[in-house]
Amino acid sequence: MTPPETEVARQLQICNACRYCEGFCAVFPAMTRRLEFARADVHYLSNLCHNCGACYWACQYAPPHEFAVNVPRAMAQVRRETYEAYAWPAPLGALYRRNGLVLALATAAGLAVFLVLAALMGGSSRASNGNFYAVFPHELLVWTFGTVFAFSILALAMGTVRFWRDVAPPGPLGVGRGGAALAEAAHDALRLKYLGGGHGEGCNNADDAFSLSRRRFHHLAFYGFLLCFAATCVATLYHYGLGLRAPYPIASLPVLLGIAGGLGLLGGPAGLFWLNLRRDPQQGDPAQKPMDLGFIALLFLSSVTGLALMAWRDSAAMPELLSVHLGIVMALFLTLPYGKFAHGAYRSAALLKWAIEKRQPSRLQLGSE
Repeated sequence: MTPPETEVARQLQICNACRYCEGFCAVFPAMTRRLEFARADVHYLSNLCHNCGACYWACQYAPPHEFAVNVPRAMAQVRRETYEAYAWPAPLGALYRRNGLVLALATAAGLAVFLVLAALMGGSSRASNGNFYAVFPHELLVWTFGTVFAFSILALAMGTVRFWRDVAPPGPLGVGRGGAALAEAAHDALRLKYLGGGHGEGCNNADDAFSLSRRRFHHLAFYGFLLCFAATCVATLYHYGLGLRAPYPIASLPVLLGIAGGLGLLGGPAGLFWLNLRRDPQQGDPAQKPMDLGFIALLFLSSVTGLALMAWRDSAAMPELLSVHLGIVMALFLTLPYGKFAHGAYRSAALLKWAIEKRQPSRLQLGSE
């Protein structure tokens, strides 16, 4: 069996000779700056690929042609390998192979049951008036979730740094051009520019029809997550900076941000789950599907339980609802560095490299001079 990195290099050699897809996305102009594809080049281009599917449906050499060019699948297989190869701490990289839907749900269920039992054994008050800290002390939640979240961010950051050191473009870059490249990469990442497909009309998901659904559902999930994070940050400011203690009224900024984020995390993951099940099996890595669905499911369940907790926070069921919600969020944090969330970090780094690289003369131009 051909190793995924070797297979990507083989297919890119064919693409480099054809160049029909040159204007489809950033992958192909970046590809044309190379005559050979070393390991770092393959890792970079694979993470630059957004798997929109346009090149697969447009390619005259796609299966069943004997050249068997399927860039989205080959690059998806390499992406999964890069997550494992650059993971930090390195021994935990093996978790990428096991982080699937069943494991995600089992972890969430186990933590939820544990917290429900802890709440019952702690004798939490049913008449808590929506005060979550009457069930679990504020300091306990801060230290527990803060530690897990900090580790997740550290692990993702370290993995991304290791990836960047491997693929970073050579040579110094001036401050002015470096700032412009960083701004362009951030702009493209936040807009999810390359989920617009080869012609800007959207991705090809189940067939050769273009649709912007994947881009829109990604936006709902991404900005829903950011709004929930913003709600937590504002609540922290209220608590420590302004001396305002929870529970906060419905019309307060933390609650409004949380509700808006929860709705985004309701619609976005639901749509992505639906698209993932309908996706053409030739377009992507089948071995990665359980990891994708596991992450999507945890996002969706975090939203469902969070909104339910907000709706019934003054009811007698609040301690159980809070325990289930916290168990799912904890499972999401624990699997964050070793699941699908990692693709955002590596892809952003690849976008930054492309923004820098396009501002520099290519190796081919330097060679001709």
